[in-house]
Amino acid sequence: MAATETPGSPLRILCLFDVDGTLTQPRQKIEPEVAEFLQELRKRVMIGVVGGSDYSKIAEQLGEGDEVINKFDYVFAENGTVQYKNGQLVSKQAIQNHLGEELLQELINFCLNYMALLKLPKKRGTFIEFRNGMLNISPIGRSCSLEERIEFSELDKKEKIREKFVAALQREFAGKGLRFSRGGMISFDVFPEGWDKRYCLNILEDERFDVIHFFGNETTPMC
Repeated sequence: MAATETPGSPLRILCLFDVDGTLTQPRQKIEPEVAEFLQELRKRVMIGVVGGSDYSKIAEQLGEGDEVINKFDYVFAENGTVQYKNGQLVSKQAIQNHLGEELLQELINFCLNYMALLKLPKKRGTFIEFRNGMLNISPIGRSCSLEERIEFSELDKKEKIREKFVAALQREFAGKGLRFSRGGMISFDVFPEGWDKRYCLNILEDERFDVIHFFGNETTPMC
């Protein structure tokens, strides 16, 4: 987005970064040189992050505790359904309020039944992670090790495990206002229509930026 610059006034610019695969390797800590670069960049423009994970996971990767919300002008967790600005929580949405308990349980039960029938080299724990703005579904389980994560990712590329799972969900929940997108190497996200990473633009519309640059490793939706 862009606006006409008033003579003599600097442009208001925001650089907005994805987390996994962009600022860090998936679920890994940020490299010191990247963290240093971001703080140098912040001296020139405003910076923000938008990630699919909850705030605690983003904080593990980019800092500790409240460090992250003070190192970035904006932090959008869970695709922006949890929003921080200048170190303060601005708003938080709840998927259960939007979808309703009946649809939510239908979705969870379908996913559990589907995954129970999957045969994989390994299965671990936390197959469904309930977040404020989405459900994160992982056929192998999010508690897998890094080696197991890589193993599943390679298998998924060949067998299209997540792609087939999503196709089944699309058929079962057609017309229910749900969207799906890949979440890193081992999972995918399920969220209400319109609750993808563009959700963070809702708050940014009122911030009157002249230019917003988004940096991400993957911008193609799964469906």
